[in-house]
Amino acid sequence: MKKQQGIERIALIDIGSNTVRLVIFNIDSNAYYDVTELQNIKVSARLVQYVEDGKMSQTGIDILTDLVRNYLEIIEEYQVDRIIPVATAAVRNSSNVDEIIQHVLDETGLEVRVLSDEEEAFYGNYAVRYTFNIYDGISVDIGGGSTEVTLFKNKEVVHSHSFPFGAVSLTNQFFKGKDHNDLDAINETTKWVKKQFKKVDWLAKNNIPIIAIGGSARNLAEVYQLQTDYPLAGTHGYTMTPELVNETLDIFKETSYKKLDSLDGLSQDRKDTIISAGIVFQQLINVSKAPSFILSRRGLREGVIYHYLNEQYNNPYDLYAVPQQQVIRLTAHYDISEYATNQRIAIADMLLNELENNGLLKKDIDQLQLMYYGATLYNLGIFIENDSSSQHTFYVISNTNIHGFTHIDRARLALLSSYKNRSLYKQYLSTFGDWFTDEEEDILLKLGSIIKFSEALNDSRVNTIEHIELTKNDEEGYDLVVQYSGNIVSEKFQAEKQRNHFERAVGYPVTIKFEVLNDL
Repeated sequence: MKKQQGIERIALIDIGSNTVRLVIFNIDSNAYYDVTELQNIKVSARLVQYVEDGKMSQTGIDILTDLVRNYLEIIEEYQVDRIIPVATAAVRNSSNVDEIIQHVLDETGLEVRVLSDEEEAFYGNYAVRYTFNIYDGISVDIGGGSTEVTLFKNKEVVHSHSFPFGAVSLTNQFFKGKDHNDLDAINETTKWVKKQFKKVDWLAKNNIPIIAIGGSARNLAEVYQLQTDYPLAGTHGYTMTPELVNETLDIFKETSYKKLDSLDGLSQDRKDTIISAGIVFQQLINVSKAPSFILSRRGLREGVIYHYLNEQYNNPYDLYAVPQQQVIRLTAHYDISEYATNQRIAIADMLLNELENNGLLKKDIDQLQLMYYGATLYNLGIFIENDSSSQHTFYVISNTNIHGFTHIDRARLALLSSYKNRSLYKQYLSTFGDWFTDEEEDILLKLGSIIKFSEALNDSRVNTIEHIELTKNDEEGYDLVVQYSGNIVSEKFQAEKQRNHFERAVGYPVTIKFEVLNDL
């Protein structure tokens, strides 16, 4: 599979206790080192089940070796530049770890790197800190045989601990030979997990969000989303209250094993372990007094890739500018003109300042930042089709996992970036039910109107607008004086055509006056 210029291709083999996964990443240096998945293949090998008395059996070693061999054949077809094979708890905790690694090397030629529990926790948390705009939190990554928990403050790691239990090992320990929802097994698991968490002093009563990594967390979230007809796609940044986590765990407890097969959102290979995983999340929330449970679609694999990129290419990923950088990468991905974007933002900023100077709109720093993002990504759906670009813009943004944005902020961004007229805005808004107050709906409408009118004043893309001033006139309205240089024929036409949008933001009739600036 031929690569484009400016693309580095990395194959990562993640040998976990539950699954062995191959992910092939494209790294686009022309798009600020944007990372996209080209291929993602998972096999539920359950290697932890082949570890008996602390040693992995030859059967388990052979299964792993065959998988690696098959993955290498796939990798060869993709013209990969670098292979990064890593192994976690099932291999790491086996007494014959050296034998496992040597056997794979002898049979396939690939040397697997065994991550320590500290490294496993570090990479998972690295992905969280570099894809969320959350400064204080606790990340949890539950695998088949281990659970990594990391506390970070101001985006710096403070404490980390690897617990020697995971979704598969807990199920084997407490549910073996019993129903998946056996009440005694559930109670025993709950007590035991709670006791393990309480042994780690720094976990207690932090009162900060839990950010959960991995397939079990994703399944828990997806089941609840599908049960409630959730309007946005994707789980990265999806937030649940502790009560909703408990409700979802109750769904698994109350559903027969046979009916779990038809429970939308639950993977078949996790139906026997989902209750064990859910108990881990529940008890971690309880012990730490977390106010929220947030899902991360980015974990160990992405952490390894982002860390590699930051080491190799002079830190293209900024820990403290996640949403800003994500928006920049989206502009590159959708080939949005940086020049046109900068002028649109400059005009929107001038208009917003004049509205504030006249007491017509109060600037809120978070809303202001969101308006800049909306102006940056405005009408990106034009790359699909010009005639329905607003609809495509709304769909793309509302259905894309965007790093650094909560789901409600993603909804706000979709509304602003796709703004075309009030009717479509109301149509899009209805998607989200009661997410927004009447006041916020009105503010978003005004901000969208400002972006739309800014685009009208930016029609020729030649940077002609120099200054804008809004003043009260004698006719119960306002005069908008637009000072420009150069040719402004199209801007005059478009401004009059779209004047009603700016009047919506002002709340009064507006007369537009254009004044040419004399060349020096």
